[in-house]
Formats: sequence, structure tokens, C-alpha cells
Amino acid sequence: MMTIIGITLKGIFRDRVFQGIMVSACSFLFIPAIASLSMRQVTELSMTLSLSLISFIMLLLAVFLGGTSLWRDIERRYTYSVLGLPLSRQMYLLGRFGGNALFVLLAAVVMGLATFAVVAYASTTYPPQRPIVWSTMGLCILFDALKYVLLVAVAFLFSTVSTSFFLPVFGTIATFLAGGVTQQVYEYVNSPASKNLSPVLRKVAAALYYVLPNFGAFDLKVNAIYGLPLPPQGLMLTFCYFVVYVGFLLAVSAALFSRREMR
Repeated sequence: MMTIIGITLKGIFRDRVFQGIMVSACSFLFIPAIASLSMRQVTELSMTLSLSLISFIMLLLAVFLGGTSLWRDIERRYTYSVLGLPLSRQMYLLGRFGGNALFVLLAAVVMGLATFAVVAYASTTYPPQRPIVWSTMGLCILFDALKYVLLVAVAFLFSTVSTSFFLPVFGTIATFLAGGVTQQVYEYVNSPASKNLSPVLRKVAAALYYVLPNFGAFDLKVNAIYGLPLPPQGLMLTFCYFVVYVGFLLAVSAALFSRREMR
């Protein structure tokens, strides 16, 4: 499996999609200049722009690399030669996922270092009104990376049942958009303001809340920007949720991929 992970990483570095996405990471160089246009809270704005740029780039990586990696292997018939080796389909799938997930984490580390440099420069030039909690900012980037590793697992699930790249790509995007608002919808449905909603709609909203991944739980940007404390118990629950959900998605993906007919 480690060989498959290594091959996946090499393929990503040679991919034109990856190269185009990483060129957009050069936008970090312009963040201090853009943030300086603000009359105040320059450091906070620099942090907001940097964290938002990291999230956007990792979203592109998760969707286009996770959604096309498996499909492209099948389309180009690379899978046939690989599966002819003494390697199970499950190990091949896990190796492909591991390579994509590892690259997302590596990209988060590199862009995280760029964010630290940008925020440090902004805080030196324009001292912030409140102290910067560097550990909170690091945890924000880490959990953002975990969110997109989870999204890669969603993309692989779609890839195991799809014969084209449309379902993995657009299905992953739709899942991301829906999973980002499930918490707000659930809270609204259970609030007094929704007393006129039908019981059926309430049950549907509750079912979607428990079935779809809750990406909102991984968003710690507000805590990082304003230096708000992070509850250790909440972080541990979120991490356990990540492990269980990714494990479930990979188990279902492996079961479906092992029964898929290769034509």
C-alpha cells in the first residue's frame, strides 16, 4: 500500500491541475498589501484572508484530485495492470486515498507556514488590538485540513460507483455545500422560530443532519481570528467524529469497489 501512496504523490506533483491550483497559492504574497488598505484591524484581516485562501485551495485539491484520481486510473486502464499484481482492490483503494489525503495535509502545512509568515509580518507592521494565539491558528489550519481529507473520502465514495468524473466532482461539491449548513438548519428546525414547520420536514432535516458530514464542526476561523479559547473536549469529539466518519466512508467504498465490474 505504501508503494501506491508514493505513486499517487508523484502523480499529483506532475498533474497540471495541481500545478494550476498551487500557482494560485502565490496570492499569499499580495495579502499584506491588500490588508493594509484597511484603516484598522490589518492583522485580523490578513489572518482572515490567509485562512480563507487556505480553505479555498484545499477545497479545489479535495474536489479535483479526490474526485478524478480513481476515475482517471480506470479510464486510462491503469487499474487493470495494478490489480494484476498481488494487491487487493481494497489496498489499492486505501493507497490511492492515503496518497491524496497525505498530499492535502502536506499542502496545509506549507500554506500554514505561509500564513504564519504573513500574519507575523502584518502584526509587526500593524500591531493588533488583541494578542495573536498562534496555537489556535495552527489548530484552525489542522482541522481545516481534516475537513478536506473527509471530503476526499466522500469523493472516493462517489468514484467507486461512477463511470464518469461528473458524479464524483459535482456530487462532492454538492455534499460540501449541504454539509456546511446542516448545523444551522438543524438548530433552526429545533428552535421556536420553526414552530410552523411540518413534522415531516423536521424529520427530513434531522435525517440529513445525521447522514451528511457536518463540515461546520471543523471551522475554527472565528476562534483563530479573535483569539477565542477552544474547548479541548469539543476538539476531541470533532477528531473522533472525523476518524469514525472517514472509516465508515472508506469501508463502504472498499466494499463497493471490490464488487465493481471492470470493463
